[in-house]
Amino acid sequence: MTITDPFLSLSARTGRFTFGAPRAFTLAEDGTRLLLLRSTGSEDPVDRLHLLDTATGEERLVADPAVLAPGRTGRRDDLPAVERRLRERTRLVAAGIGTYAATADLATAVLVLDGRLFRIDTATGAGTELPVAGPAFDPRPDAAGERVVYVADDALYVTPDLEPLSPADGARWGVAEFAAAEELGRSRGHWWRPDGGALLAARVDESALPRRYFADPAHPGEPAEDFAYPQAGGPNADVQLWVLGLDRSRVRLRWDAAAFPYLCAATWASDQELLLTVADRLQQHVLLLTADPATGETRELSRTTDEFWVDDLPGTPARLADGRLLTAHDTPQARGLALDGKPLDTTGLQIRRVVGHLDGRLLCETGQGDPADQYVHLVDPDGGAPEPVTTGPGVHSALAAGRTLLLTTADADGIRRRLLRDGSFGGALDASPDGPALPLTDLSAALPYRVRPRLARVTELGLPTAVVYPRNHVPGRRLPVLLDVYGGPGFQAVAAEPRRWQLRQWWADQGFAVVTTDNRGTPFVSPEFTRAIFRRFSQVALDDQVNALQALAGQHPDLDLGRVGVRGWSYGGYFAALAVLRRPDVFHAACAGAPPTDFRHYDTAYTERYLALPQDNPEGYADDCLVTDAPGLTRPLLLIHGLADDNVHPSHTLLLSEALTKAGRPHSVLPLPGVTHMTPGGVNEQVTQAELAFLRASLG
Repeated sequence: MTITDPFLSLSARTGRFTFGAPRAFTLAEDGTRLLLLRSTGSEDPVDRLHLLDTATGEERLVADPAVLAPGRTGRRDDLPAVERRLRERTRLVAAGIGTYAATADLATAVLVLDGRLFRIDTATGAGTELPVAGPAFDPRPDAAGERVVYVADDALYVTPDLEPLSPADGARWGVAEFAAAEELGRSRGHWWRPDGGALLAARVDESALPRRYFADPAHPGEPAEDFAYPQAGGPNADVQLWVLGLDRSRVRLRWDAAAFPYLCAATWASDQELLLTVADRLQQHVLLLTADPATGETRELSRTTDEFWVDDLPGTPARLADGRLLTAHDTPQARGLALDGKPLDTTGLQIRRVVGHLDGRLLCETGQGDPADQYVHLVDPDGGAPEPVTTGPGVHSALAAGRTLLLTTADADGIRRRLLRDGSFGGALDASPDGPALPLTDLSAALPYRVRPRLARVTELGLPTAVVYPRNHVPGRRLPVLLDVYGGPGFQAVAAEPRRWQLRQWWADQGFAVVTTDNRGTPFVSPEFTRAIFRRFSQVALDDQVNALQALAGQHPDLDLGRVGVRGWSYGGYFAALAVLRRPDVFHAACAGAPPTDFRHYDTAYTERYLALPQDNPEGYADDCLVTDAPGLTRPLLLIHGLADDNVHPSHTLLLSEALTKAGRPHSVLPLPGVTHMTPGGVNEQVTQAELAFLRASLG
């Protein structure tokens, strides 16, 4: 399908306005230098590695894929399978250098290109290719930058040796299993000891897991890919941790893995101590453990318990330099912090992430007031009121090291990144680009639309909502409504980040009033708001979306509730199909992309966190299954699915389509051969064109 619309074409060419923008920042431990990835312009997808001197502002190119690997295609199919899958887990679409790792002083960086391993001297920009035992993945330098550990063919290797450090025992070594990378926020599986004499390594045994297969119908002569998938109610991967000495010594870390099977995080606190975060299967109990790398013995340092589930708070649990334990401290109304069990003063804030430390205080990304905005605060671990680092609406985020603060501000005027040095960040900063700061070079395309969504909190629940009108809208002209929805755990749709409103403005300019609502179950309003979906997904989301739509119609008389379409992807696709199947009185057409139609076939860590085990909550799983609703379809439904989707397997859509066909219910299916859950490379824009044609025909 050719992309004919100018906006969609521009979106496809610019990687949805991300090509040329700096990303993947790493500050030197003293804050004097910054590594980042960026391409050469708004239509260049190939990221290169740059080094910035934070004192002078001088920036240098230190690694270019075209120089390191001349003639490289950069095609997804040329990547090792383990890297392709991790890119899916982390939603990484960049060509060129996808990720890198560096020493604490940033003197040495390492990276892979199509399985080839390179070590970069960042002072000179000299790149050296290192011999590897097979296609390399996830390289990490030791503290001195002399040796590099990497994964090849499910084994761990340390340069220059070409014999594996890990034993050949049939397990996968040094990688994060599916549940960890997709759902638990852990994307790595090996960690250097600070002195470089040993590694902490994950051993992953997936032999008990069922296999998922992906055959490409467009290429029937090619063999199907397969991988181990942890399906709700079934076995998980058996994950162990081992200390592997370069002298070939081996020590296994031991904790009650039967009760706490999920390894959420691991790190070296020192050469003599490891810190591990583990969780039980339903994630209602999370432990911070200290481990002795010499004996493998572990001891509990803190325990976080919740009758619903323990929501991850990035940056916690952790131990401060003085030995105190930092943990999350939730009330029904707010997410906060505690030190050694004593709550810190975070009154009026929702703590979203602990970024690090600055001036002896905790640097935190926070919510305050409207959940669409995000701020940065300094929280005093010794008491005292939090100090704002940013003010003004928008989504502010931060990174810090030494006396250097990297601040990103995203608001209606765009996205700006500034370095503040030597304490110039003292006191609150506004969102203006002026001031004692060094702006980072951004070569991405200017956003076509300056969108000002009409935000409101509606119903007695205070549901966050937004309405976007066509730019040429004349009040009094009734418009069909398009509900652009996600609605599931872990993602906030109504946020003051400008890129996410670009496509919604385009949809509005096609003649729709675009409505977006964050129903209960989504993050950043309050713990109580998020946990309302406990043991049931569908009913809470459906009730909230319908009630919000009706409340907005009372405030916006131009919304024509006689013509309501709904579109979404992943959980949003699930909701779109749910909406027309169960509330055809409200929703008149739906485009459902990659919907998990039966959560009994989705993964363990996500599904069981909210719905428990299928055998313990059969009614909840049955209520949330869409397949049994098929005979009741009376509205137009377009199902869309990538046939290479290893997150929500295409069988979800095919099972619903099969049930609809057997029930004699007309519907449309758009299969996308070779396309994954991320729909990269302009596929999203092509799908959008198809959705527009379908909704126009369906709604009139």
